[in-house]
Amino acid sequence: MWCKPNNDPTEGTPMKSVRETMDMHAAYLEVGSYRGAAEICGTTPRTVKRAVLKRLSGVDAQAARHAERAKNTDVVRDVVDKRVKSSQGRISAKRLLPAAVAAGYTGSARNFRRAVAKAKRAWRDEHHRGRRPGVWSPAETLIIDWGTEDGLHIFCAVSAWSRFRFVRFATDEKADTTFKLLAECFEAMGGVPKVVLADRMGCLKAGVVANVVVPTPEYVRFLSHYGCRPDFCEGADPESKGMVENLVGYAKLDLLVAQAPFSNLAAANVSAAMWCDEVNAAVHSEICAIPAQRLEVERGLFSPLPSLRPRIGKAVLRKVDKLSCVRFGSARYSVPIALVGKVIEVIVADGQVQVVHLGVEMARHEVVAPGEASICDDHYGGARPLPRRAPRPQTEAEHALVGLGEAGISFLKAAAAAGASKLGSELPAIVALEHAHGREALIAALERAVEFRRFSLTDVRSILAAGPGAPRLAAVGEPIAGMPAAAVRPLSAYSVGEAR
Repeated sequence: MWCKPNNDPTEGTPMKSVRETMDMHAAYLEVGSYRGAAEICGTTPRTVKRAVLKRLSGVDAQAARHAERAKNTDVVRDVVDKRVKSSQGRISAKRLLPAAVAAGYTGSARNFRRAVAKAKRAWRDEHHRGRRPGVWSPAETLIIDWGTEDGLHIFCAVSAWSRFRFVRFATDEKADTTFKLLAECFEAMGGVPKVVLADRMGCLKAGVVANVVVPTPEYVRFLSHYGCRPDFCEGADPESKGMVENLVGYAKLDLLVAQAPFSNLAAANVSAAMWCDEVNAAVHSEICAIPAQRLEVERGLFSPLPSLRPRIGKAVLRKVDKLSCVRFGSARYSVPIALVGKVIEVIVADGQVQVVHLGVEMARHEVVAPGEASICDDHYGGARPLPRRAPRPQTEAEHALVGLGEAGISFLKAAAAAGASKLGSELPAIVALEHAHGREALIAALERAVEFRRFSLTDVRSILAAGPGAPRLAAVGEPIAGMPAAAVRPLSAYSVGEAR
């Protein structure tokens, strides 16, 4: 039925007859490839392709271009489609291959992976969710989320319209920590948006009913204080908060990885604040504008900040003792002295102790170990003065000694420090020497006694008997009297250069 093969396809007439064209078409339909039909008809694959495409038109021609040969995966196509549909396009070819082999598949794993990938692409094309880009209004939505990297937790928030970004570090992701950083974010923005969109954080949700998240009473109370309402993303749907997800990844790569390790949490938050100032002052690639400038426009539409922050965390009542301190965790923390005897609130968060009285923060300390004390000098009106234990004379002799002024007090303290046990019995005789030698001579003798560490009655009498002509100790650097003068050479005279 087909034309006789020609050993030399280049010879013969350049035009094919209608019969030859039909034979090429029939051969192509039989074998399914241009090369096979060309070998049967004794011509080139290109000639067969032109003849077949010319014969067909419209849909038939398009189908001919994409005609496929039978594949060894066709026997398990139904099995693959069924498993892909039941798993919503998530099953892997490795997991599906044993079932396909049991159903009669004898081909390679590579061909099977291609068939499964094609089936998964077809399922996703038919079940696309049809997302549309978000359209945001000014002062409407603030999106928040947490991230973790190397044991350090990252709190990220971004204003949906202005793209203003806020990033801080923390040691945990508890509700109190989230409230504190969210309040700091509101203060950094200069206002409060209408909605706070969050992931389904365990610290913020009390439960889920019919896929509706029920927030905790503390979270509702916190946002009600600022005049906004909570909202939550869909479960297992990161695309609904992709804006803040991108910020979390950006902060990890550009801030945490680039500048870590940090010495402490305070230093990390200082770096985070500087980083936020830098990125908010640069042009955002998505909106082609500077977030800080758009925030100025958005700030006029924000709800105003309340006059006071809400109470965050559990407060403990304490009474200020006479030392102007409160005890917490077996440690003492100072407060202003005006609060002595009053009951105050102690709040502990992020390693700090906050003292609040009538809604006003009165003091803030770092948490110290049990048995230690954290004291602020400003609470007592200045720095701690040095201890002064002034002598308190009682007897007539003690009054006379102290009456000699600084010399008498110095003699008394130095003698007591040296352990002069006879000082008490000899003191009346020492002060009585004033009548025989005079006040000035006795003061000079007591000063000399302190200088030479001689505190007995006999020593004082000897000093008075020696009189003012007795030698005194020379000061450091002062030449000794009576010693011959020696020639002095400067250090430059010993230098190597001059010696040569």
